[in-house]
Amino acid sequence: MSAPDDHAPGLHLILDLYGVSELEDEAAIDAALTGAAKAAGATVLAHHFHHFGTGHGVTGVVLLAESHMSIHTWPERGYAAIDIFMCGRTNAQAAADHLVALFAPERVVRTELPRGQS
Repeated sequence: MSAPDDHAPGLHLILDLYGVSELEDEAAIDAALTGAAKAAGATVLAHHFHHFGTGHGVTGVVLLAESHMSIHTWPERGYAAIDIFMCGRTNAQAAADHLVALFAPERVVRTELPRGQS
């Protein structure tokens, strides 16, 4: 019987960004998440985003070889909810740092969840 592995194979980061402007631009949000994947050293397999119309937010997902990132925005509240789940030799923290720098929120709540830890 092998010893348990204390190193989690994946990291799930949840970012709550408050006080953000420019949360309606679907192309910019797509570019931000795609850039975050690159910053993390992840491989983008596909991406899909949807804008809910003038005055409303954007939802989207970037599918990675190493898992995924997703976002949902509420421009009327200046709020963005972002999930980053990565495994392998990626750097989920670098992806989060990239997004925080781009969105420049007034306040960030970052929650870290190791996934698959025994």
